[in-house]
Amino acid sequence: MAVIQRRGRRIMMTDEERDTYLAEQRTCRVATIGPDGRPHVGALWFCWDGTSLWLYSITRSLRWSQLGRDPRIAVVVDDGVEYGELRGIELSGEAVFVGEAPRTGEPCPELAVPEQLFAAKYFGMEVMPHDGRHAWLRLTPQAVTSWDFGKLATLPGA
Repeated sequence: MAVIQRRGRRIMMTDEERDTYLAEQRTCRVATIGPDGRPHVGALWFCWDGTSLWLYSITRSLRWSQLGRDPRIAVVVDDGVEYGELRGIELSGEAVFVGEAPRTGEPCPELAVPEQLFAAKYFGMEVMPHDGRHAWLRLTPQAVTSWDFGKLATLPGA
């Protein structure tokens, strides 16, 4: 069960707003932890199935090796330029490796939905292409924090 956001309730996204936002956005920033405790942050494409964030990562990346040692992960998806446009979501928890690594397309029922969503979102295709370099990570968040500063203008007294 995900931790419910306490601070910023006035500007947090509803579940419907969160789902729409994550479906529209294309890039997230993924934070992992190195063996010395130092964080590593990198950009990555993703898809959201309404419950979990699916990350398609290169298996020979620093991110992949760090998650093999320590599965704790935080992901931020955000956008906006002007203050009143700022909005985003932070999801955190533990990453789980799903399917073969690297992914070659072996049958894996658990990947049917994320691969369909990802193929449509990034490639305009119905079937996921596999390059033998990437594999799947699933983050079912334990904590979610969201913000939409555009809501500040609609609040009483704003």
